[in-house]
This record gives sequence, C-alpha cells and structure tokens, in this order.
Amino acid sequence: MEINILIGGAAGQGMETIMNLLGKTLVREGFGLIYTKDYMSRVRGGHNFSRLRIAPGTPWSTVESVDILVALNEETYNLHRDNLTPSGRVIYDPQLFSIPENENRGIPVELQKLAEEAGGKVMANTVAVGALLVLIGLETPTVEELLKDTFAGKEGVAGKNITALKAGYDAAARFCSACFDLPPKNEDGKKLFIDGNQVLGMAAMSSGCRFLSAYPMTPSTGIMNYLAGKSPDYPVIVEQAEDEIAAINMALGASYTGVRSMTCTSGGGFSLMVEGVSLAGMIETPIVVVVAMRPGPATGLPTRTEQADLEFILHSGHGEFPRAVLSATSHEDAFYRLNKAFELADRYQTPIFFLSDQNFADTHRSVEPYDFSRLGYNRQLAEEGSLEKPYQRYRITDNGISPRALPGQFENEVVLVDSDEHDEKGNIIEDAATRRAMVEKRMRKLDSLAEEMDEPDLYGDPHPEVLLIGWGSTYGVIREAVDALIALGTKTAMLHFSDLWPLPQKRLRSLLAEVENSYCVENNAGGQLSALIRRESGLSIGGLILKYDGRPFLSREIVEEVQDDL
Repeated sequence: MEINILIGGAAGQGMETIMNLLGKTLVREGFGLIYTKDYMSRVRGGHNFSRLRIAPGTPWSTVESVDILVALNEETYNLHRDNLTPSGRVIYDPQLFSIPENENRGIPVELQKLAEEAGGKVMANTVAVGALLVLIGLETPTVEELLKDTFAGKEGVAGKNITALKAGYDAAARFCSACFDLPPKNEDGKKLFIDGNQVLGMAAMSSGCRFLSAYPMTPSTGIMNYLAGKSPDYPVIVEQAEDEIAAINMALGASYTGVRSMTCTSGGGFSLMVEGVSLAGMIETPIVVVVAMRPGPATGLPTRTEQADLEFILHSGHGEFPRAVLSATSHEDAFYRLNKAFELADRYQTPIFFLSDQNFADTHRSVEPYDFSRLGYNRQLAEEGSLEKPYQRYRITDNGISPRALPGQFENEVVLVDSDEHDEKGNIIEDAATRRAMVEKRMRKLDSLAEEMDEPDLYGDPHPEVLLIGWGSTYGVIREAVDALIALGTKTAMLHFSDLWPLPQKRLRSLLAEVENSYCVENNAGGQLSALIRRESGLSIGGLILKYDGRPFLSREIVEEVQDDL
C-alpha cells in the first residue's frame, strides 16, 4: 500500500513549498517517504514537477504512476494525465483550465481565488497543501505548527497561510475526503526529512570541517548554503570565492594552516580546479573536494543528473599523485562516508574526491537520525614526543606518509612547502635521484589507501543468475529493480560501489566468476565504471544498461532491459 503524488507547474509557482510542507508533515506523522525534483534551468516558466512517494518504511526511489496529480497549470495535466492510476484524482484550479467532464476524477479548487481571499495570490501553494491533506485523510494541525515555525517573527503571515490552508482543505473536502488510504505507520515520527546536499553539509560540519570556499554551481550549491546557514551559530567559515580557481586554493591555504577544509563544485567548476588539485598532490596537503555531477559537456543540462565525470575525476590534475574517490549512494551511507573522506585526507595528506550528482543532491528522504559517535576526528598531526629533528616536512618513510606539522607548531622548526619538486626538507631540487625518491614516496600511499576501500555492498540473492552492478546514487533504484526481478522469479543481486578508487575487487571477482548474466547500470553513455573494472581487474561485464538523457533511472526501465536480454 502506497500513495504517489505528482505536483507540476511553472517555475515560481511554489511547488517546492508544497512538497516541503507536505513532506515534513508526513514525516512528523510517522510515514516513510521520498521526494524528487525535475526542474528546468530557469527562474520563471517552463515545466517543473516533483514526485512524492509515501510507502511502508522509507522508499528507495520514485515511480511513474500517479495517484494524486496537483496540476498548477494545464501543461502539467496534459503531460502527466496518462500516468494517473484508475482511481487517481486531479487537483486543479478551474479558473485556469478545465478537464474533460467524462474523466470524473477532478478536484476543482480555486487556488488563486482562495489565496487572494486569505491575503494574497502567493499563498496558492498553501491552499493546494490543504487540498492534498484532505484527500489523504490528514488533519491540518501539524502543518499549522510548521507554518508558525516557518513564519515566526513575520507578523500576520502565518495566520494568513493557515487561513489559506483551511480554505483549500474545506474546498477539496466537498469532492473527496480521505479517498486514499495512507500506508500503515511504521515510523516513530522522529526521522529526519533531508535532501542529499543537507546530508553532506551536516556531515562536513560534524566531521570538523571549519572552512569551505566555493563558487555557486548547481547542483552543489546546497552544500554551501547549508553550511552558510549554520555559520552564525557554529564555528564554520563559508567563503563565496570569485571563481573555482580561488576556491580550491583558499581551501588549500586553510588546510595548510591546520583547518579541516573542503570545496564543492560541479564539472565545469572542477575543470578550473584541476591545477589546484595537482598542487595539493605536490605539497601533500589534505583537502576534500565534493563534485556534484550534472550532464556535460560545457554547461550541458545544469539542473539534470548524470554520472559522466568518473573518468575525469580519476585522471584530473597533471602529473602522478595518490588520491581516493568515494561516492554518495544513499542518504543513510553518505553522512558517514563523507566523514571517511575527511579522515583519509588527513591520514594520507592528499586530495580525496567525493562524487555526488543532482539526483542525490536534490532528493529528500525520511531517514533515521545519524549516530554522531560513529564519526572520526583524527588529525594525524605530528607530536612533540615523536618528532624527528630537524623537522622535515617530506621525510621519506616506508608508507610514504611524512610527519605533518603546522606552521608555528614547534619552536625553531620550519614547515617548508613548495609547488616545485623538492627534497625532504621542502627545498626545490633538480636532480634525478631526489625526484625519483619523492615520486616513489608519494605513490607508496596508494598501497595503504587501497586497503581502506570498502568492498561494494551486496544485496539480493546470495547465488544470483543476474548481477546488477552500480555506483553512486543509483543504489536505491537498482535495489528496487532487484526486488522486482526476484518477485518475477529471476534470482538477482546487486553489487553497488561506494568506494571507487583504488578499486576494491575481492567481492567483484568472486561474484563474476559465478554469475551467468552481469550488467553495469550507469547514468552515462560510456559505461565508465564498467571500463574501470575491465582496466583494473581484466574482468568484463556482460552488458550495459545506460541512461544519459539527464534523468535518473526508474526501476521499471532496469527490469525491462534485463528481461529483454534474458
């Protein structure tokens, strides 16, 4: 039992307000949900829509079918009417457009008129929330409290919105009251309702990140916004740099002085950062770089999703130096995995990349509160008692990790760094022997980094006939595809990578040796993970299931591809 809601209209009509109010209400009431956005790169106009799925527990992905369609304009109705279930209903404003009488599923609510009567057209979205509540059988008090919290300090605004809410509720109740059955509550009402960027912002701050410099670029900007919103109350500084070149270099400067630092961007912005990435590799300074992927090349589709930058990240920066690449798979895992990125950066004194994408960044889910006791804060700084003197910032060691001291940390000891090749002290060199020794020192870190990588998550049948391999934000939709294929009688499993480089191979080798049919499921045109697996392990994946139209997968699409191939 579940309810699927789609709200659509033009940019500027307040769809996000509707979904946030409804989503927060449902989570507080104890329901599990997921909410995704499909929006155009414009401030006004165009067609945008959001899906909200309410199900037992927290759903992993959204679906095409629609039980309640909130059409804020006629275009939305025309585009999505065919996805309505037989019992589906349409909330619409009869002053804007009409639907055929013979459909007998319309819920006409004069959204704009009722909003004007309550205090202004801008509250038409609040009227729509009231109409939605009555259809799913919920009362208004929880939303009323949310409105009071949202507009605290704005005299009269909360009251006007509550009036609009009740007007929408009463208007829809004349046509349909509790005409959809909500799934059973199996939540305790204490879950978080949070999107991917908020997850990463919270994880960064909780991991001890105290400085973020970035230039706004969709879909990563939400991380910066989250941390900036917390900076008045918490010890974190957020600097909007003039460009991405400045952003990464400012973050490196802060890290050099001892502050856990991060920058975030997307593909085009990261292109400007790659010289700074190489600088981090040479001066062995920790930094975490979050790259939220979107379709390219160039500006591409700024508000859509893709997984096409894996190869770019793996090979970014001139020269050879160690790195690790992690990725956001689910809201539950990403919080702890970004903390792992900070821990690895400090331990190995090298850039650590964390891949996200628009699908993860903009998707809200109801999740359990995070366990902060699981987070690490190990700075791996040199200590007086164990410091070899004279201090050498790039001392050659067996594992390649040199003692890291901060400028001014030790009396009479100089912390010397240089972007040119250097000796152990940090002085510029030209001789071949020292160059070779320093390259080998840095690259030795990769052996230990490889041991830090988690094996991919295995879900489904322990002895599958079909294996679906994925990475990043496809976790949820592949998981639901596995469940669907098993229900259809196909023994299926998912192998999903969170840590991508150095590539963990043990579980992969074991499963590919046994399975008959394997597929890499990726939101790109080239099968980049499949190519990485082949290059690093010599193993070939049987088939590719690819999507590169800027939209995330639907589980139906994966199931159909597998069935057509078997």
